[in-house]
Amino acid sequence: MSVISVGQAVVLGAVEGVTEFLPVSSTGHLKIVEGLMDIPVDDDAVVGFSAVIQVGAIAAVLVYFFKDIVRIVSAWGRGLADKEQRYHHDYKFAWWVIYATIPIVVVGLAAKPLIEGPLASLWVVAGSLIVGSGVMWAADQMGRHKRGEDDTTFKDAMLVGSSQILALLFPGFSRSGATMSTALILDLDRVAATRLSFFLGIPALTGAGLYELKDALGTGVGAAPLAVGTAVSFVVAYASIAWLLKFVAKHSFNAFVVYRIIVGVLLFGLLATGGLSS
Repeated sequence: MSVISVGQAVVLGAVEGVTEFLPVSSTGHLKIVEGLMDIPVDDDAVVGFSAVIQVGAIAAVLVYFFKDIVRIVSAWGRGLADKEQRYHHDYKFAWWVIYATIPIVVVGLAAKPLIEGPLASLWVVAGSLIVGSGVMWAADQMGRHKRGEDDTTFKDAMLVGSSQILALLFPGFSRSGATMSTALILDLDRVAATRLSFFLGIPALTGAGLYELKDALGTGVGAAPLAVGTAVSFVVAYASIAWLLKFVAKHSFNAFVVYRIIVGVLLFGLLATGGLSS
């Protein structure tokens, strides 16, 4: 019998889709909801399920940014074949995404026992939600928001890509929150920071989902819950991406900061009173 039912998969897929690209921590929210539904958050199958349904959210990015991705990949291919094409920003950007993914892959493999063990605690999630809020608020205040997407450099990509490690080690910090905050500190505007976060998330999250697929299928999660959770994640994530890009064009990240603090405090309260198991 699957450790996750189809009904639970629908809920978790919706949570994943809403939170994956918002700077509020999808991992943290999934762990909280799993805990509330009495799903063992440290079970290998559950960890695998959470990673696999992320692929649905990533598929939403691929569809939403299809034209941009085709443009970048085409420029990369032309550059590989013709040296004269290598001056193009899109060719360079493709390589930057690849290079910027390496740090999180290395740390993810090296620290896997910690990530799936002690660091998976909801206490860590609660603390990371609040600490990450402070970082996000400071970044939004410090950033001068004067650089656009075409102004990104190799240094930007490496620093923003490496910041994903924070969310990997401290679930609750938020991959999107870490990458967007870093981009804002580097003076990118909010839309450019958000789009860069999306592009850098594609290889990291897709790789994590494929890597965990064997655990999800082989240790207790049925094919039906996986398929349903991934499909729901795709639909909800697509809508979430469209909304977020419109939101950040006109608003600061303060609403997310306040929301994260509220969730973090409530989570600490539930854990302290025994209302939720860590």
